[in-house]
Amino acid sequence: MNKTIIAHDADEMEEIGVDLARELEDGMLVSLVGPLGAGKTTLTKGIAKGLLVTDVVVSASYLLERDYQGRLVLHHLDAYRIGSLAEFAEVGLDRLLPPEEGVTVVEWPERVDGIVERSDFLVRIEFLDGGARRVEITRASTRPRPPRPHSAGSDRPRAGSL
Repeated sequence: MNKTIIAHDADEMEEIGVDLARELEDGMLVSLVGPLGAGKTTLTKGIAKGLLVTDVVVSASYLLERDYQGRLVLHHLDAYRIGSLAEFAEVGLDRLLPPEEGVTVVEWPERVDGIVERSDFLVRIEFLDGGARRVEITRASTRPRPPRPHSAGSDRPRAGSL
């Protein structure tokens, strides 16, 4: 899915997220890039809706991360106050970049070197005249994933993987 869409209001932005959710599967990372007020959280609400999340989705700004249960677990991260991948590791959130299970959506990924490059989808949002937004969605061709640290018990099959 590589496309550019014009969203004229919040409802259309949310629908773009619903459509994007159809493309998502376990282990994927989505980066949302755009200025303050561009609609990153609104797009995330649409992704959640498309993943059949029933909880109210709110900004992850103050907690850095929020999880929501749906068809897949949605990990919603906000990198605005994070300066490096090492800082994500200090609080244990590096395990979600990308996640082993579920989908991670990151707002402000461009503020931390390495997140955009790991992403399966890059979504760029920019303001247009009249309050509309241009939303460019780019799916990465196969991006190499950094190796995950080996942990005890990681060789065991996960539920549903037999």
